[in-house]
Amino acid sequence: MDLIGFVPQFGSFALTILAFVTALTVIVFIHEYGHYIIGRWTGIKADVFSIGIGPTLWSRMDKYGTRWQVAAFPVGGYVKFRGDANAASAGVDGEAMQGLSEAEKRATMPGAPIWARALTVAAGPVFNFVLSIGIFAGFAMYQGVATDPLTVANLPQMPGLERSLQPGDRILEINGVKTPALEDFGDFVDTLPATSPLEYRVDRDGVDLVVEAPHPFPALVSGISPGSAAMEAGLQAGDLILAINGIEVPTFDSMRQIVGDGDGAPLVLDLIRDGQPMTVTLTPRKVDLPTRDGGFETRWLIGITGGFLFEPATRPAGVVESLKAGASQTKYIVTASLSGLYHMVAG
Repeated sequence: MDLIGFVPQFGSFALTILAFVTALTVIVFIHEYGHYIIGRWTGIKADVFSIGIGPTLWSRMDKYGTRWQVAAFPVGGYVKFRGDANAASAGVDGEAMQGLSEAEKRATMPGAPIWARALTVAAGPVFNFVLSIGIFAGFAMYQGVATDPLTVANLPQMPGLERSLQPGDRILEINGVKTPALEDFGDFVDTLPATSPLEYRVDRDGVDLVVEAPHPFPALVSGISPGSAAMEAGLQAGDLILAINGIEVPTFDSMRQIVGDGDGAPLVLDLIRDGQPMTVTLTPRKVDLPTRDGGFETRWLIGITGGFLFEPATRPAGVVESLKAGASQTKYIVTASLSGLYHMVAG
């Protein structure tokens, strides 16, 4: 065994486990805190708030009579409310409930009114949804939103752009059709001819110009999937794929079509890297992918992601706008996850 070569793989695996445990801890804490704080606000006292399970590593008692603790195994957590037989709130601790006054029973989970128990139980999942929306909204605020009309911020180094588009150009039309906002740009690109170059009508410093530039979604590598055929073959971000098996690929979709139709056969890629032509051979791999409508499809992939020809200029996103984006992304993830579970069961 090549132990030296295994070290980087182990380091990557360890970081993955650490990231997973950290994310799980945050999710569990927010979930259980939702139960705890709503329970406290509705008059139900919590005896224990635990992050992790197993032997207790650290604990402290707060002024409300709740013991906060960190346990040895960070694979979950719980809130044990007063009167519950266990942390799962499954059953009643009859011994603890004996001899309590009506006021004291009201502070227990079994003795609280139904509305208080219902709110406390529902609070955990609701807090997780709020966390998800907040995280995606934060990304939206950090990254900003594309300007309208679309404006070129940055361009890659690739043939066909030397005397073409420039940073600051406002894209008014492509191939004679008015360009939509960024959220509809993907559908708009699908209607364009799968050829290159195309005519772009731009506003450059107040001057209306028509220039020729590559297709807005070229076969340009923007990312490599870890452990993919592309990574093993040595493809790099910024590579421009010109042809596969001698067939020109003016767009990313045309490249994807050839890869899919190849049925897993080895492919010869002609590409340009840093202005220099080169050839790479690789073999696609079969992968099951979720679709937008919630289903799954099996496709042959080489493990690269593409992107638009240019990086759009952005403007700061408002709070309401960011929250809408966060809610939309959370809805999509929930829908896709539920659909995935359904297809796993139904086949």
